[in-house]
Amino acid sequence: MNPSQGSSPPSEHETVGAYALGILDDAEATAFEAHLAGCEWCARQLDELAGMEPMLAALADLPGSGGTPAIGESLAARPGPRLVEKLVDEVAEQRARKRRRGFYMIAAAAALVVAGPLAAVAAGGGSDDSGQVAAPPAQSAFRTMSDRKSATDAATHVSATVALTGKDWGTQAVLELKNVKGPLKCSLVLVAKNGQRVTMSSWTVPDRGYGLPDAESENARKPLYIGGAAAFRPDEIDHFEVVTFEGRKLVEVDA
Repeated sequence: MNPSQGSSPPSEHETVGAYALGILDDAEATAFEAHLAGCEWCARQLDELAGMEPMLAALADLPGSGGTPAIGESLAARPGPRLVEKLVDEVAEQRARKRRRGFYMIAAAAALVVAGPLAAVAAGGGSDDSGQVAAPPAQSAFRTMSDRKSATDAATHVSATVALTGKDWGTQAVLELKNVKGPLKCSLVLVAKNGQRVTMSSWTVPDRGYGLPDAESENARKPLYIGGAAAFRPDEIDHFEVVTFEGRKLVEVDA
C-alpha cells in the first residue's frame, strides 16, 4: 500500500523515528538513508521530527522527565499525535535491543506525548502547507537572542547567522539562513572544541530556495529560521557548519 495515501506504512518505513533520534547503528543508518533518497513519505516524517533528537536528550537529563514545558517550547518540530506515539514505540524497541545511547530515554518521549501540543510549540522554521517560509516562533526567538555570530561563504555565497542562548542543559540556537538555492537537504552541525560534532537540526530547502534577494517569489526572498539545541555549553563550542546530506559544507560560522 502506498504510504502517501495515509494508511499505516509498511515495515521498511518504520525506522524513521529511530533515525531522527540517532539511535540506529552506522549500517542501519546507511541503509535507511538509501531508502530515504527515494521515499517521499519518510522525507515528510523526517521533516516533522527534525530537531527532536537534541531536545529529547535534554529532557532525559532532567530528574523525572515529566512536565518540562520550558524545554518543550524549544522543540524544533511539531509532530502529529500518531507520529509521536509511534516514535515512543520505536524508541522502546530500539533501546531494549541495543541501548546504544544511554541518554535517549523513553521517559523523554513519553513526557512529550503527555504534554501534547502545548509542549510541542515549534521553535524551528521550514515550509508549511500555506507556503510560508518560516514558523513565527523561531523568528521571534531569533530576535530575542543577543549573542549572534554571522558568516558568508566566499564560494557558495550562502549567509548564516546563528543566535545562541545558554541553558542549564546546554545551548539553544536559532539559525537564520540566506541565499541558499534548492533542492537540498541540510543540517546545522555544532563542532565542539573537543572535536565532537552534533547535528542540532535538519531541514529541506525547496526548489525556490531561501533568502534570495532577487527571487520572484516573496517566500523565496525570506530567510529560513530554524531552531536547534545541543548538550554543549556556549563556551564549549568552536564553530557551526551548515552542510548538505551529501557532506558539502555551505557555510561555517565561528562561535
